Amino acid sequence: MRALLIANPLPARGFFSYMFEPIANSPMYRIALSVILLCLTASASADEPSVPTELTAAQIVARNVSARGGLDAWRKIESVIWVGHVESSDSPMPSTPFLLEQKRPNKSRFELKSMKQNTVRVFDGVRGWKLRPTKGNATAEGPEVQPFTADELRFARETSDIESPLMDYEAKGVAIALDGLDEVDGRKTYRLNVRLPSGLVHHFWIDAETFLDVKYDRVSRNAAGLTAQVSVYYRDFKTVEGVQIPTLIETGIGAAKPTDRMVIEKISFNTPLDDRTFTKPSTARDKRNPLSMRSGTPQSVQEAPRPTN
Repeated sequence: MRALLIANPLPARGFFSYMFEPIANSPMYRIALSVILLCLTASASADEPSVPTELTAAQIVARNVSARGGLDAWRKIESVIWVGHVESSDSPMPSTPFLLEQKRPNKSRFELKSMKQNTVRVFDGVRGWKLRPTKGNATAEGPEVQPFTADELRFARETSDIESPLMDYEAKGVAIALDGLDEVDGRKTYRLNVRLPSGLVHHFWIDAETFLDVKYDRVSRNAAGLTAQVSVYYRDFKTVEGVQIPTLIETGIGAAKPTDRMVIEKISFNTPLDDRTFTKPSTARDKRNPLSMRSGTPQSVQEAPRPTN
């Protein structure tokens, strides 16, 4: 497999969130919420529509995994390179390009290029670092590298896996329960309560017809300790080599309409990535183009076939 992915619907389900600035302090952070894992414009309705309830949580998850391409297909993916751009109503730039590289078991490197300056976040599976441009001081020596905070490390460990937490969830120590039935953007959905091994609880909405991911919620905390609910919506699923991927991710805070968008343009599967890619970033000027594929030929996303009854 060599093509497209938003691994945690998730790639991204919340994976992208820790790759940006601290929670709720940056609009880029909000949109990043974002396996991947693996991953809409209306919040879930409080009224429960008529959706078949005879399915158990385990059966819903099994159909979701099958709809995404199956566990075997995902397990063949050893590395992923994503290329795209971020759009935010709060950003001075209408479109900000990004590059994300992931390698099993849970290594990741994210680069964001804004106004000729790069922001880098790296997780080597154990430790994490963030390189941020020096702000407001043209005479400063250059960008600074800081280690991840304890919260950032915890979140990185939980979300850097290429595949969704719903895949092989029992082996991962994840507990899943059917929490209710909702309507999201006019679609009937199953709402799942997902408890991670750390004890954190997240909610996922699965389309009752296609069994693809629709929405993901989590509570995030900013540097001041304040919490907010971040909602991530998955749109425009495409198919690449049998794997279903959302190529548009919208993010918002609470019940507000999403204001941030992450657009996935090109992705490469199983491109060799050296472990040195995931070491502490250097403050020295990087002469390569950080937002180009390191190797291999990038492939654009493909249209997914319409679901059949």
